[in-house]
Amino acid sequence: MPKSASTLIEKAVVRHESPRLSRLLDKAFAMAFKGLVYAQIWEDPVADMDALKIGPDSRIITIASGGCNALSYLTANPHSITCVDLNTAHIALNKLKHAAVRHLPDYANVRRFIAEADHPSNVETYSLLLAPHLDEATRRYWEGRDLVGRRRIGAFTRGIYKHGLLGNFIGLAHILAKLYRIDPAEILGAGSLEDQRRVFDERFAPIFERRLVRWLTNHPASLFGLGIPPAQYSALAGEQRMADVLRARLEKLACHFPVNDNYFAWQAFGRGYGRGAEHPLPPYLQRGNLPLVRERLDRLTVRHANFTQVLAEAGDASYDRYILLDAQDWMSDAQLAELWSQITRTARPGSRVLFRTAAEPSLLPGRVPDAILDRWEYREVESQAATLADRSSIYGGVHLYELRA
Repeated sequence: MPKSASTLIEKAVVRHESPRLSRLLDKAFAMAFKGLVYAQIWEDPVADMDALKIGPDSRIITIASGGCNALSYLTANPHSITCVDLNTAHIALNKLKHAAVRHLPDYANVRRFIAEADHPSNVETYSLLLAPHLDEATRRYWEGRDLVGRRRIGAFTRGIYKHGLLGNFIGLAHILAKLYRIDPAEILGAGSLEDQRRVFDERFAPIFERRLVRWLTNHPASLFGLGIPPAQYSALAGEQRMADVLRARLEKLACHFPVNDNYFAWQAFGRGYGRGAEHPLPPYLQRGNLPLVRERLDRLTVRHANFTQVLAEAGDASYDRYILLDAQDWMSDAQLAELWSQITRTARPGSRVLFRTAAEPSLLPGRVPDAILDRWEYREVESQAATLADRSSIYGGVHLYELRA
């Protein structure tokens, strides 16, 4: 990673005004976050599109993360999408997915490379069909070596979704489950919501009462694999024990949505997408959507930069749809004020901002100056609906603001 990008991540995460131990934890998280974190983004694009009301004139700016959602937003036919991320690995992953969508010859090849992502021929597919279309920095990343000396592109022959900080975390959770003689994939065979509830109550819920699990989850570093920095840990826990919070989030994932319509459940309990034609996939990977995504791919650009800085460089009234993921949970009051100042300046009439928080309430009141926040209306009913509809289930709240007329 270039030094400048590394510095940007540390600046975004480390709370320099905090006690020494907190700063050390922040720096440890920043170091972990410099590599691949999310091979798949963990925010539900369908819930996002419903809340944002994306249309042909929508100019979107979003944090890129694993790149799935920006590609999926293309199915809503926006005018343009700008993807921004500090993480070199995420930028390289976005560009590789874009190349696969654009240049692989048919749906079967796209599915094999991106959705299955573990076929032995994928390295050859990369070399022959994708690498010639990638910029030098992206090729250097994928043809470079990981910490154990393997070429990074080889992850697409072993299952890319088993890699990265979150993929490794899920893998460790599976190992822990098997220590208690539980197969997480059991829930994927449930035939109804009632069966899913039974499997969860009988097999999964008791794990969170285990002394080892309670001890492990009592430490902020244990959740680095979920992409949760120390600053977010306290907000996520609130007044509850972390094991109880995680059990509630897993219960929503396991029991509130049919597994045959929830690809997040397949990633959590099966460590990848289902292989059958009937199994759920993100919108951009669904067969019927591929022609639309491919046709509109030129509307999508990727920036390796700080989100606020990209806005600062943009003209007035440049965007009208802002997707911040959970990045604000990391921010100081000063950073939030700067971000929202730029959002407000660049917002077109009717703009909407969507973000997630580890805790349930919006974090903006009392932290963003009233002179800025008063320009925005909190859409409470739509926020609650989006929170309930978010199939990823790992966040406490999905929040929607609309620019006042």
